[in-house]
Amino acid sequence: MSKRKFEHPFVANKLSSRKTPIVLVDQSSSPFLSLPVELVYRILDNLDPFTILCSARNVCVRLNMITDTYHRYQTLTTLNLGDNNIRDIAAQHLAYALHNNTTLIKLDLQDNIIGDNGVVYLADALRNNRTLTTLHLQSNIIGETGAQHLADVLRNNTTLTTLDLQSNMIGQKGAQHLADALRNNTTLTTLDLQSNMIGQKGAQHLADALRNNTTLTALHLGGNSIGDIGAQHLAYALHNNTTMVTLNLGGNSIGNPGAQDLADALRNNTTLTALHLQYNAIPVKGAQHLADALRKNTALTTLDLGGHKIGGEGAQHLADALLNNTTLTTLHLHCNDITHEGAQHLADTLRRNAALTTLNLRSNSVGDKGVQHLADALRKNTTLTTLNLQDNIIGDNGAVYLADALRNNRTLTTLDLESNNIGDGGAYSLADGLRSNMVAIVLSSFIRC
Repeated sequence: MSKRKFEHPFVANKLSSRKTPIVLVDQSSSPFLSLPVELVYRILDNLDPFTILCSARNVCVRLNMITDTYHRYQTLTTLNLGDNNIRDIAAQHLAYALHNNTTLIKLDLQDNIIGDNGVVYLADALRNNRTLTTLHLQSNIIGETGAQHLADVLRNNTTLTTLDLQSNMIGQKGAQHLADALRNNTTLTTLDLQSNMIGQKGAQHLADALRNNTTLTALHLGGNSIGDIGAQHLAYALHNNTTMVTLNLGGNSIGNPGAQDLADALRNNTTLTALHLQYNAIPVKGAQHLADALRKNTALTTLDLGGHKIGGEGAQHLADALLNNTTLTTLHLHCNDITHEGAQHLADTLRRNAALTTLNLRSNSVGDKGVQHLADALRKNTTLTTLNLQDNIIGDNGAVYLADALRNNRTLTTLDLESNNIGDGGAYSLADGLRSNMVAIVLSSFIRC
C-alpha cells in the first residue's frame, strides 16, 4: 500500500506538546476504501477540528463523502485558532481547506505571526468560499500588501460581513486599498482597523469611501493618530452617510477642532448610535461642542469621553444638555477630573433625565461630597441601572449616603465601588441598605487610568 506522510502544519498546537502526524492514503488503496463508515467516524473522533478541516478532506472521493456526513464536520461553524503560531505556511494549508468548505462561518486567526504571504492564500480562498462571514486577523504582521489582497477580494465577495485587522501594519496605503474596496463592496458591515498607523491620510481615504458606502455599520479606527484633520474628514462623511451606527475614534490625538467637526455632524446625523472618543485630547471647549450637539441629536445612545480631563465645567455642559436629551443611554466620563463639582451637576440632571441607564464616573475624585449629591439623585431617579464609581476617594461617609439611597431606589442593579477607601463601617452600611434591594455591589480590586 502506497503512503506518503507530512507533518501537521501546526507549529505549536495548544492542545498538545507534540506535532500531530497526518497520513494521507493513496486513493487506489483498496483496504482504506473498504473500511466501514463507522470505523472512519471513530478515527475522525480522535482528530482536532483543524486536522479534520485541513487534512481529512481532499484525500480521496470516498473520504470526502464520509467527512461531509460526519457530525463534527457538519457542525463546524466556528474555529478559534488564535495564538497558535500558525504563520504563513499553516495559513496556506488552512486556506486550501477553505476553498471548498461549506460549514465554517467564523474563523479566528488572531496573534499568529501571519504576514502578507499568508494573507495571499487566505484572500484567494475567499474568492471561492461562500459561507465565511467573520474573519479575525488581529495582532498579526499584515502590511499594506496583505491589505491590498484582502481589498481585491472584498470588491466581489458577497458573504464576509466582519473583518478584523486590528493591530497590524497596513498603514495609510493599506487603508486606501480597503477604502477603494468599500466603494464596491455591498456586504461588509464591520471593519476593525485599530492600531494600524493609518494616519490622517488613511482616515481621509476611508471617509471618502463612506460618502457612498451603504452597508458598513461599524468602523473602529482607535489608536491610529488620525488627529483633527482625520476627524474632520470622517465628520464630513457623517453628513452624508446614512448607515454608520458605531464609530470608534479612541486614542487618536483629536482636540477641540476635531471635536467641533464631529459635533457639527451629530446635529443632523440620524443613524450613528455609538461614538467612542476616549483618550484623545478634547478640552472643556470640545466637550461643550459635543454637549451642544446632544441638544439636537436624536439618535446617539452611547458616548465615550473618558480620559480627557474636562473637569467640573465640562461635566456641567454635558449635564445641562442631558436635561432635555431623551436618547442617550450610556455616558462614559471616567478619568476626567470632574470632582464633586461635576458630580453635583450630573446628579442634578439625574433627577430629571429619564433616558440614561449607564453612567461611568471612574477615577474622578468625586469624594464623599460628590457621592452625597449622586446618592440624593438616586432617591428619585428611576432609570439608571449601572453606576461606576471606582477609584473616587469614597470613604465610609460616602458609603452611608449610598446605602440610604439604596433603601429607596428600585432600578439600580450594578454599583461599582472598587478601589475606594470604604472600611468595615461603610461596608456594614451598604449591607444594611441592601436588605431591601437587589443591587450588585463591587467593592474590591484596584484600577487606575
